[in-house]
Amino acid sequence: MLKITIPGMTEITVEHLLLDYNGTLACDGQIKAGVLERLEQLSTQLKIHVITADTFGSVQEQCNVPFIHIHIIGKESQDYAKLDYLKHLGAQQTVAVGNGLNDALILQEAILGFAIQQEEGCATKSLVASDIVFQNINDALDLLLNENRLIATLRR
Repeated sequence: MLKITIPGMTEITVEHLLLDYNGTLACDGQIKAGVLERLEQLSTQLKIHVITADTFGSVQEQCNVPFIHIHIIGKESQDYAKLDYLKHLGAQQTVAVGNGLNDALILQEAILGFAIQQEEGCATKSLVASDIVFQNINDALDLLLNENRLIATLRR
């Protein structure tokens, strides 16, 4: 659990990290370098969830570690499937991370939403729905590992 006090905001308590897979943690189905190491560090404080339609069929192989909970969704209404999963976790205790149009709802509803703009780009609706935009996933994960970066970015 992370307790974060951001000047100008109420203290937040984060229990879950909900991550999109393709375009966020992975490119073309292959997890990006450095991601698993950072997620393992974060798993000492947060429950790590990966939610995906698994376009490339590789999430089980690439994220086959005990500290990641994988949730595969269907091909239809993915945005609402992701939102339902977020609500099940508790939106006010969850940081959501994604890049696609199907991530816009979770980025908007989570206590913190991080948009990632990497090789696949980022849907404009997801950019607008997010609290912070990153050029790569490792920067987003590092922000959670170093609370002062988060405070510096979101303080009023």
